[in-house]
Amino acid sequence: MHTVVVPVYNEVEGIDAFHARCSDAMAAIGDPFEIVYVDDGSKDGSWLKLQRIAEADDRVRLVRFSRNFGHQLAITAGIEHAAGDTVTVIDADLQDPPEVIAEFVARWREGADVVYGVRSVRHGESWFKLASAKVFYRVMRSLSDVEMPVDAGDFRLLSRRAAEALTSMPEHHRYVRGMVAWLGFDAVEVEYVRDARVAGVTKYPLAKMMRFATDGIMAFSVRPLRLATWLGLVVSAAAFVTAIVLVIMRLTGAAVVQGWTSLSVLVLLLSGVQLMTIGALGEYIGRIYTEVRHRPLYLVRELKGFPRREA
Repeated sequence: MHTVVVPVYNEVEGIDAFHARCSDAMAAIGDPFEIVYVDDGSKDGSWLKLQRIAEADDRVRLVRFSRNFGHQLAITAGIEHAAGDTVTVIDADLQDPPEVIAEFVARWREGADVVYGVRSVRHGESWFKLASAKVFYRVMRSLSDVEMPVDAGDFRLLSRRAAEALTSMPEHHRYVRGMVAWLGFDAVEVEYVRDARVAGVTKYPLAKMMRFATDGIMAFSVRPLRLATWLGLVVSAAAFVTAIVLVIMRLTGAAVVQGWTSLSVLVLLLSGVQLMTIGALGEYIGRIYTEVRHRPLYLVRELKGFPRREA
């Protein structure tokens, strides 16, 4: 039994094409399967389209959030509602080809608990997106306390025990691909070509990408705090050396330009370092505040297609 988890947010234009292609790809594997769609508070009619799909296909399960909780929490909800021996996460935009899932399953049969897709080619994306993604994955890998694969998104297969281990992790600011790496189960990679989006627009503009990157770094590394400490030490040392040089220049009668330029530069530099340090502390403290409130990760408004579990 295989489960495919599909987070959906305003994908009404392409959901029919995705379902047809994903169903064909899963049927070709030859085992029973289910597709769990998680509607993350869509406002474009995606839920109505999903209901029609579920009425025509009894292998479809639907989870509807009470509002938009975010892509990573939609993935989490889908995994928590999955019944399969394998759980594969894939987006509904058809950039990640469903046909690759068969290769994921083959690697799982060979003993892997995690099979993740590595994007060898990425079509339909701007040079800025490609460059920033490349930099981010390598910076994330260098900062993280766990080994993370580069150029790998959320398109991956989890075994049942890996899926259950992942859902036992309750943090709110979730970086799922990092959390899967933290599990430490046997993992293998499968390279594939990522296609252009079939319809609609990306749901990850620059602002969301920056928040996502921040969540990833803060969730798996305390190095920003160490960096702030070292930066403070470096600036303090530079200020101390500058003070000694100025005193020596004064004692030796060297010409010292009177004015406020050097003082202004030092004040601005020190203020910038202080604000950066406070900002890093604030990010971590904000995450602590979110966790100690113990609010649920998400709220489900409606379930469809789950035997004896419809609400």
